[in-house]
Amino acid sequence: MTSRMHTPHTTCPSCHEEVFLDELVGGRCPLCGYSLDDDDGTCSEYEETLERSDLGWMIFQLFVFNRFCSRGANPFQVMQILSRYEELAQCNPADAEKMQFTLEVPMSRWERLLPKRCAKCGRIFFTGGKAVISGDLSAPEHPKTYICPSCCQ
Repeated sequence: MTSRMHTPHTTCPSCHEEVFLDELVGGRCPLCGYSLDDDDGTCSEYEETLERSDLGWMIFQLFVFNRFCSRGANPFQVMQILSRYEELAQCNPADAEKMQFTLEVPMSRWERLLPKRCAKCGRIFFTGGKAVISGDLSAPEHPKTYICPSCCQ
């Protein structure tokens, strides 16, 4: 009795059955007929949709997304900012660099206990309110400011 353990085999992506490569019929699965050739065209679909210029934009989006999400910003709001930035960049790149944004971020426990000065009215407050980061995307840093509960409304 010979063992087929060492015979090259694969799992068919269509029917999810184990198929030995010496059983293929014309490069197709003998059970369902799915083509198991190395170049079956699945990668070429992605190559056609993604261009080399898109790679830089995707890296930029990932960098900005990680930067704001690490500070506690809502991912949905970050994606809205990136979409707005992309629209401005297509119309007028100079305006896109100066695009202003404001994101609400959570306060740490320590920040909740300390007195804070409202960025809008200048009052000092202890409880409530919210922390925001704002600025434009071209700035290297985005300082956190606080808004008192009366200015939040």
